[in-house]
Amino acid sequence: MACLVVSIPSSSSPSSRLLNNSAPSLLCNRLFFSRSFKGQGGHPKKAGVYILKCGITKAKESSSTKPAPFISEPHKYFDQVVITVRSGDGGHGAILSMPQPNQRTPSKSPAKHDKERKKKSSYKRDFDGSLILPMGGHGGDVVIYADEGKDSLLELHKKSRYSAKRGGNVDAMGVLTSQLRDGLAAPTLRIPVPVGTVVKRKRGKLLADLAQPGEEILIARGGQGGISLLEMPEHKRKQLMALTTNVMRDDNDKVLVLGQPGEEVSLELILRVVADVGLVGLPNAGKSTLLAAITLAKPDIADYPFTTLMPNLGRLDGDPSLGAGKYTSEATLADLPGLIEGAHLGKGLGRNFLRHLRRTRLLVHVVDAAAENPVKDYRTVKEELRMYNPEYLERPYVVLLNKIDLPEAFDRLPSLIQEISEIGCNEIPSEPEISNEKVIQSLPLDSEHATTPLVSPNRDQKEKEIEDYSRPLAVVGVSVLKGIRINEMLKEIRAALRKCQDSNKALELSM
Repeated sequence: MACLVVSIPSSSSPSSRLLNNSAPSLLCNRLFFSRSFKGQGGHPKKAGVYILKCGITKAKESSSTKPAPFISEPHKYFDQVVITVRSGDGGHGAILSMPQPNQRTPSKSPAKHDKERKKKSSYKRDFDGSLILPMGGHGGDVVIYADEGKDSLLELHKKSRYSAKRGGNVDAMGVLTSQLRDGLAAPTLRIPVPVGTVVKRKRGKLLADLAQPGEEILIARGGQGGISLLEMPEHKRKQLMALTTNVMRDDNDKVLVLGQPGEEVSLELILRVVADVGLVGLPNAGKSTLLAAITLAKPDIADYPFTTLMPNLGRLDGDPSLGAGKYTSEATLADLPGLIEGAHLGKGLGRNFLRHLRRTRLLVHVVDAAAENPVKDYRTVKEELRMYNPEYLERPYVVLLNKIDLPEAFDRLPSLIQEISEIGCNEIPSEPEISNEKVIQSLPLDSEHATTPLVSPNRDQKEKEIEDYSRPLAVVGVSVLKGIRINEMLKEIRAALRKCQDSNKALELSM
């Protein structure tokens, strides 16, 4: 707020000035003061004073700035990012000269002749008696590690380039003294990523699969620091060579003083959710409601399709019937966005998230029993899984018929359970399970971007249909919203997890 004080002689009455709008009309507030004083000749004279307050307004900021795409549409960017990392350059060494015999090194207090002689011989030496010259500091390394506190790669979209610091230079004034130190080594740049992140070179080979908390990989090593060289006249070099080999012979040796540059690598980070159980089904089947009912997760729940845009994780408590062993039976559940017909070809959101099932041991099919044709919906989801990766159908699975509190679902529940239980064969595939590392190594490097579904490498074998795979371990009717048969559902899921664990142990013993 700006103030302007104007003094106006009182040739006319002040009230008339307020009425005839003689003051500037653009001013917002006007205050009038009248004071009498003696003018020329001793006659009293009045003066009118206006205190004018002007408001200063700022120009309105344009609201045309749009948020970044990874903020407005996080479901498209949360599990994949391309970054460039660069390790730090090494610090520089120094070109030094031996102090002259008649040259006194500066010291804070005067020293005697024997102490000075002792100082001259107090240079750092190696085990063979050679001089140890200071070196430039090592450049900072770049390490990527799995952090349990991270759940997406969105933070890495804010900055596409990460650089470690360079090493410190040798702090020298040109004369070799016993007080010289190496340059400071730069700290390691540690980049946290969610557990389950696959690290590979951009359009290149796989570097690491960080599937366990705390796992890390050295991506770029920092540059080595430069060495220091002693500069002496030519006739004294032979004598100096007996003390150290770091003697500068000509100007070409100056390149040894410079620190080595760091490495630069372009990386592609791909997140594959680490979960024991994957919840699959059509949109609005009740997967998010199920996750919120049996875990402490709080996913978005609404009565419209595609409420879930990103996988939600929840922790299922262990089986209390196992006593102290219940803590080893805990499991992680992943709620994936709903699948629609044609998801393996890129329709809807499903295909972007089907890769998150690769680490699961058990699948839980959530089917809306109140839908028009629940069996067709169940077949649609299985067909999409088969077209994307047939290995998904070889894993054990449980079918949950949700919303049985509705009359149309409760009346046909027995027939639905019987019909779904008969889809498939009784024989369990005898092929051994493939570990996560073997699955990742067997997949093509560009499988994350491929527009065609994954196919089995054995093309000579006949392609299996849904009926050629094993039947579900259990088919349970539940109402997650009303809490009907929740305990029976948890009992079947825990039993299926125990079977998976027992089969893995048997496989390890056989190998």
